Amino acid sequence: MRRTVCIVSPGNLASNPRVLKEADALHGAGYDVTAIVCDYNEALRQADDEIEAAAPWKVIRVPRARDEAVVARMAAALARLLVAAGIGVPVGVAARSARTPVAALMRRAPEVPADLYIAHYVAALPAVAAAALRHGALIGFDAEDFHSGEGAGAPDDAFRMKMIEIVEQAVLPSCSHMTAAAPLIGKAYAARYGLAEPVTVLNVFPLSMAPPRPRPVRVQEGTSTVRAYWFSQTIGLDRGLQAFIQAMARTQACVTLDIRGSNRWGHGDALLALAHSLGLADRVRVLPMAPPGEMVRLATDYDVGLSLETDVSENRRICLTNKIFTYLLAGVPVVMSDTPAQKLLAPDLGAAARLCDLADPAGLAATLDALASPAVLAEASANAWRLGRERYNWEREQDVLLQSVAAAFAQRETER
Repeated sequence: MRRTVCIVSPGNLASNPRVLKEADALHGAGYDVTAIVCDYNEALRQADDEIEAAAPWKVIRVPRARDEAVVARMAAALARLLVAAGIGVPVGVAARSARTPVAALMRRAPEVPADLYIAHYVAALPAVAAAALRHGALIGFDAEDFHSGEGAGAPDDAFRMKMIEIVEQAVLPSCSHMTAAAPLIGKAYAARYGLAEPVTVLNVFPLSMAPPRPRPVRVQEGTSTVRAYWFSQTIGLDRGLQAFIQAMARTQACVTLDIRGSNRWGHGDALLALAHSLGLADRVRVLPMAPPGEMVRLATDYDVGLSLETDVSENRRICLTNKIFTYLLAGVPVVMSDTPAQKLLAPDLGAAARLCDLADPAGLAATLDALASPAVLAEASANAWRLGRERYNWEREQDVLLQSVAAAFAQRETER
């Protein structure tokens, strides 16, 4: 009889590539897979429809509850009273204090029998715990970020992180399978909750997304132009882009920057204003969002990719985002800020990566000028192409995931 796995995530299908890759890998390994996801972002609904139609595994899309915001306010108010009184906050109250679809997932997940439930994001942890309890199943968790370390100093962050810690502490010690998207994220979770260190499953992508051949190096002798690229779901002002634009104003080479992502908060406009103030108005562009499946192809248009994480939060210091591995699969070298996680990765990337200090615009400008050399850029691009093909791709990384799931089931058998 085939073992069954239920993946639970509070996001839309199209918003979390890790869910899709995980489901595909488990299905390909012979597991019967169901993904329970939310259906609340209308902008992603068509993409979700297309993914569901093509998926060889089952999809259940859960609408958010109409009273979700009201419940969140009531839960947060109660939690604050309990904290002030020195009384422990129940897990259910802590989980519902955020405006996330906790209740909707908790209602739906236990209705789906499975042998293993894997949560993505903290909002899914109470749902997988409830489902596993009902069906005598195993619990898993994929830590794409260090969620209880995401506080960035906003007025409400200390309370929010406390609520996340309560949920994590209640569920994570019961996990039989746990993966993390970066080595330091796994170490942080192990240290905070006294867990065995989760295995690392990097945010890499399938070879099928890669271009069929290496990209030509466009920089020519005498032109000294370097096209740089950054993307994310949402453009932010805490992602190192201001420092990069300031460095652009110091380069000898002509460096251009394309920024792709949602400009819903107007941060893209702020970056354009900065570029204009530095005389770079014609060198910086803001581009619209694009589907996740297009990110590798779109990156091939550039000479350099940017992963400029800052120390705005503990999580940002220790995460490895999918940007890095998107660029490598496209054959594009990457300029990375010197966060602990990226410094740890840099030696493995060799000539395909350059570390920079965001507090040193002159040093970053010198790095960009060096990459304007056709010979230097050709070597960096060739190394990026090789690493994407040989090491940083889903065909290789999925084996780590499958081994962890198999080990969890094997351990269950030995305990019976």
